[in-house]
Amino acid sequence: MTELAAQNQIEPTSRGAKKPKAALNGARSFWLKQLHSWHWISAAVSLVGMILFAVTGITLNHAASIPAEPVTVEQTATLPAPLLQRLSAYPQETTEPVPDAVARWSAEALKVQIAGRPTETTPEEIYVALPIPGGDGWLTIDRATGEAVHEKTTRGWIAYLNDLHKGRNAGTVWFWFIDVFAVACVIFAVTGLGLMWLHARGRPSTWPLAALGLLIPVVIALIFIH
Repeated sequence: MTELAAQNQIEPTSRGAKKPKAALNGARSFWLKQLHSWHWISAAVSLVGMILFAVTGITLNHAASIPAEPVTVEQTATLPAPLLQRLSAYPQETTEPVPDAVARWSAEALKVQIAGRPTETTPEEIYVALPIPGGDGWLTIDRATGEAVHEKTTRGWIAYLNDLHKGRNAGTVWFWFIDVFAVACVIFAVTGLGLMWLHARGRPSTWPLAALGLLIPVVIALIFIH
């Protein structure tokens, strides 16, 4: 009878000990599932961008060793007399965009979009800078004769991709894409860290390798960069 009572007292105690362990396993399972989900989603979103930025990181690092031959294309046209006359009322010195009618003519005659772009206007000419990724460009309009000259220089696909890496002359949409891509990369890295934390017990080399990944750039920066 005494032994039975003792067993009855032990059983609830052992059940109570199992509950915290079960709760801990449940929490671990929940976080594993969440981290795995967000890790692969962020990986899928940022995969192509990460490859692009990794490859262009190499090409940027070796930019001086990669030959690039600029290709320049020039075209000319003459502003119609009515539009040239309209420019006589345009300010002698300003940075305001050209009149809409002149911008439409440029788009039709030269296939060059200058609507809304700032100008460098003098009494002699109107100059519009047209920088592009991997190249440069400009358009000038002679205010006396109406002669318009457009020049565009490109330096190849590597220069183009390098400028995308830097966000140079790539426009507003690319500007925001870089921000979204960066957020996806941060999520990918943080969820990877969480997964490392949860699996580290069974993989003893996890934290030494992570510490090495931090230590190498720090040592290089402290010793070799002056």
